[in-house]
Amino acid sequence: MNNKAGSLLWNLKQFRTLVPTSRTMRLYPLGLCKPKIVYSYWNTLNDFHKRMQSSGIIRYLFQDAFILKSDVGFQRKGISTVTARRIDRLLCARRLSFDSKQSLVSVDKSNDGLKKVNFHHEVSNEDVLNNETKPNRNSNSTLSQECNSLSDVLDTFSKAPTFPSSNYFTAMWTIAKRLSDEQKRFEKQLMFSHPAFNQLCEHMMREAKIMQYKYLLFSLHAIVKLGIPQNTLLVQTLLRVTQERINECDDVCLSVLSSVLEAMEPCRNVHVLQAGFRILVDQQVWKIRDVLTLQAVMKCVGKDAPNALKRKLEMKALKELDRFSVVNSQRMFEVLAAMNYRSVILLNECSKMVLGNIHGCPLKIMINILQSCKDLRYHNLDLFKGLADYVATTFDIWKFKKVLFLLISFENLGFQPVDLMDLFMKRILEEPESLNMKNIISILHIYSTLNHVYKCQNKEQFLEVMASALTGYLHCISSKNLLDAVYSFCLMNYFPLAPVDRLLQKNVISELLTSDDTGKNVHKLHILDTCLKLDDIVYHKDIDLSLPQLPQEPPSLPNAKVTEVLSSLLGGEGHFSKNVYLPPNYHIDFEIRMDTNRNQVLSPSDVDTTSVTDIQRVAVLCVPKSAYCLGSSHPRGFLAMKMRHLNAMGFRVILVNNWEMDKLEMEDAVTFLKTKIYSVEVLPAAAVNLQST
Repeated sequence: MNNKAGSLLWNLKQFRTLVPTSRTMRLYPLGLCKPKIVYSYWNTLNDFHKRMQSSGIIRYLFQDAFILKSDVGFQRKGISTVTARRIDRLLCARRLSFDSKQSLVSVDKSNDGLKKVNFHHEVSNEDVLNNETKPNRNSNSTLSQECNSLSDVLDTFSKAPTFPSSNYFTAMWTIAKRLSDEQKRFEKQLMFSHPAFNQLCEHMMREAKIMQYKYLLFSLHAIVKLGIPQNTLLVQTLLRVTQERINECDDVCLSVLSSVLEAMEPCRNVHVLQAGFRILVDQQVWKIRDVLTLQAVMKCVGKDAPNALKRKLEMKALKELDRFSVVNSQRMFEVLAAMNYRSVILLNECSKMVLGNIHGCPLKIMINILQSCKDLRYHNLDLFKGLADYVATTFDIWKFKKVLFLLISFENLGFQPVDLMDLFMKRILEEPESLNMKNIISILHIYSTLNHVYKCQNKEQFLEVMASALTGYLHCISSKNLLDAVYSFCLMNYFPLAPVDRLLQKNVISELLTSDDTGKNVHKLHILDTCLKLDDIVYHKDIDLSLPQLPQEPPSLPNAKVTEVLSSLLGGEGHFSKNVYLPPNYHIDFEIRMDTNRNQVLSPSDVDTTSVTDIQRVAVLCVPKSAYCLGSSHPRGFLAMKMRHLNAMGFRVILVNNWEMDKLEMEDAVTFLKTKIYSVEVLPAAAVNLQST
């Protein structure tokens, strides 16, 4: 009795949302209707009751009752025009069933070729009572278990449609996830051509305003994932209803709505829904109880969300930190990257939990963490070393391809995992058959950029194996990949003849100079030309590359503090040069000329009267942190090559770290540069001690 009373009260409450319409509709292939007459609303329950009685249709207000009056419609040439006086179905709290006996459609053909469509609805009291005992409600889990294809779900719907229609869409998406890509494409084609699909879309639009909000979101998510075009009336209608009812969101709905927004393409209604979602999150952030829901919300608010909202979400996450699981901590990196919000405190705490539970961590998770750290510019050496050491310790269980993906992630961060790279190099030497054209290019890039082979014992053997593998693909390699590979060899001071010969062919050079990346290609070709001229190699052919000139970089302001220190130390700016450019496009911050014993700095007049063989040229390079491998003083590939070429030109290279120089007091900075410029014999005792330390 209480259940029936509750159902009656629920149905009475729904009368306010009922929309009787008198309208003309055109049915399109997806069964989406475009009304031509605007809705008229009834404002009171009494008025609604009078209209029901005048129409002669009164039905029970309990479980399976519905109210519907239909007139006659006609169809011509596949497009039907239906004029209907309709009161939206009254849906009970438990279910609403549209059995074949309750809603029968008969189609008659008259002599003039027009189709007359009659809708018959005859429901007796006995039918309603009998339906109470029929388990005709199909949950999405039941449907997905009993049906093997999307068409099976639509067949079930066509036999006995039940409320809510979202169950059918959710079941179809659940089934689709189990299929392969090819099966999924085939099943979607059958779904769109199924005769019941249009009817299901119509039911979904009619029920959108009265079904539970979470079912509305589940169905919208499934519809988008099933590939139903986003610009259809069905999707746009559900989006608008979702906007109107957004205040009904609870924790579950927030999580599902986050997934919906992530899955949808940008459009006007999506932008409006996104804005409403952010306002709702701002109001309800402190009420969110589930950590996964919180992370889904944080990921969905987007990079362009207000900073105030991002800070509020950060505070909520810090408050829930004690409840974080290992999975929550692993996922937080990706969540913050999606927000473009670097919360160092939160990242540090999650890093500790990740390292404390590193055993068994999937490689995909580690790669996602490293990529998020790169996006957030978050450099936690303990985290990077911990991940690298774990993979190095368990190296034998990892496949060649997976370790390569991890090394690519480390290289993107500029971090050099020495032990892991040594082990990977050893595996390459043991299993050269694992190399293919794609991973050859990646491996050469990693080892050259991080300058790893500089002091390796197996350097020559490794380079020979890589060059031999590359030579085997010269018949099919693209000009761009060939240039990248040879450039990587240049950084490592190794020049395999076959790849270099192939690269220097006129047709290859011409293709590179006319491609989309002409600027980068010209720069790399100039580097190759310089290497062949300066490095200690003997090339059997004369090189005559007609390359366009590189655009000269605009002169940069030299480091002000270093300029002041050199002026104080050398006796004025006339004793050194600033912003010196050398071919191919090398820039020197400061050049100093000294005698060969490094005892005296030569003035401009002394340089003119001194033999070139008695002059030592000193290049002072002011380098940023990015020129070194992360967390070390090991120069990266380009800096190492530049130093090698400057040495070949007769320069002695002095590296000055910008970030360290900025921290020094003036007196300490003078002492530091003095120890770098002058020989030990001319230094005072204090400077010698500083140099030795």
